[in-house]
Amino acid sequence: MRRTSDSIATVDELEAYIGKAPAPVNLKVIDHLDEGALRWIAASPLVFAGFGDGSRIGVTLGGGHPGFAGGDAHELRLPTALLDDPTLARPGMGFGSLFLLPGVGETLRVNGRVAKVDGGEFRITVEECYGHCAKALIRSDFWAASPGAATPREAAAFLSASRFMALATIDARGRADLSPKGDPAGTMASLEDGGAWFADRPGNRRVDSFRNIIAQPHVAAALLIPGSTHVAHLSGVARLTTDEAVRARFVVQGKTPTLVTGIDDPTIDLRESPTLVRANLWPVKARTEGIDPAKVFVAHLKLNSDKGLGARLAGAVLSVPGVTGLLLKGLEKDYKTNLY
Repeated sequence: MRRTSDSIATVDELEAYIGKAPAPVNLKVIDHLDEGALRWIAASPLVFAGFGDGSRIGVTLGGGHPGFAGGDAHELRLPTALLDDPTLARPGMGFGSLFLLPGVGETLRVNGRVAKVDGGEFRITVEECYGHCAKALIRSDFWAASPGAATPREAAAFLSASRFMALATIDARGRADLSPKGDPAGTMASLEDGGAWFADRPGNRRVDSFRNIIAQPHVAAALLIPGSTHVAHLSGVARLTTDEAVRARFVVQGKTPTLVTGIDDPTIDLRESPTLVRANLWPVKARTEGIDPAKVFVAHLKLNSDKGLGARLAGAVLSVPGVTGLLLKGLEKDYKTNLY
């Protein structure tokens, strides 16, 4: 991995550029699958799943129809036959995932560890569960795509046309994270100067992937062109940079990203995803009904195991009638004013 004077090498340097994650961000994380999360998983036709152990890390897609995944409060179950690459997972590996709902911008993230493979299923011990904001899917126009999108056959052209990415990282203790990223075509990712590059944009204010890259820089990602059934699988050793010339490549609506991630000499594999073929996601037939992301997020805040004063105050505020509606309005405003 090539380090330069513009590279971020420590957490202190990282926080000097992007600030510390605000404490309330962690209040939305619960350590189990509550009723709302289980209903979300049951309705989802698609999961992005990352598996990692030390420097071994990979991302695959899974699903194809609602109800493919299941579980209970402390265990997530995924059928091995419905993962594009089930060979990535081994017992003891860190696991990070992202569950999508048709027509819904918000996503559900579930992290944990592979406990065992039993009866054609991966059994995942759940350690974290939380909702993620809709910005990545909004920026990528993920659900607005039409089927049969043009699919470049060359890696550089595919990365340039890509609009959505699931990035898998893992920390020094083997805990995995899978982060969604989205941008318009031409500003999502690029392949040049011997590396793959992609920008940081406003999101849920958690900085797990950045911290993980500093601690253990091996990463993997799946990049999509919404509407296409092909995926670019990318892997390599990453670094964070503040280089002005690199950041200037990713300006959108006059906004220059604070950080860009580079992967030197990446491995890139373009192939069709059986999951996307089965799922038939585009065009969206109907938005998933019966699941209100704002209510799920509020429930997670109330269920957070943190017993500190901040958590108790947050729980009290969220118990006030009408607060869920205010939270939804706040999210909608943030999506309009802080997208880039």
